[in-house]
Amino acid sequence: QVQLVESGGGLVQAGGSLRLSCAASGRAFSSYAMGWFRQAPGKEREFVAYASLNGGVTYYADSVKGRFTISRDNAKNMVYLRMNSLKPEDTAVYTCAARVPNSASVYSASRYDYWGQGTQVTVSS
Repeated sequence: QVQLVESGGGLVQAGGSLRLSCAASGRAFSSYAMGWFRQAPGKEREFVAYASLNGGVTYYADSVKGRFTISRDNAKNMVYLRMNSLKPEDTAVYTCAARVPNSASVYSASRYDYWGQGTQVTVSS
């Protein structure tokens, strides 16, 4: 089992940057693939980014590709989401999630086993 705690959210102007962090407990962090999801008010949770066990394989939602970067440091039990060129439509609660590697789609929230509480990101225009 793994517990996840996000940090780094806040208020930023459009065009600005933020780096979200997700701290994982437990010694088996490197056994979990990691993802970031977000949920805006009145909208469904949506996939943002994915990193494989060692971070060598990544996927991104089309809406963030080229602006966001997911990375992980297995020695520190951390996963990060660097967000550049932020837009008002990026405003949401961002949550990290962990999953035991499997063949199911990385884009589906239902395929993740553990979730953090989320951190609010607000981008002003």
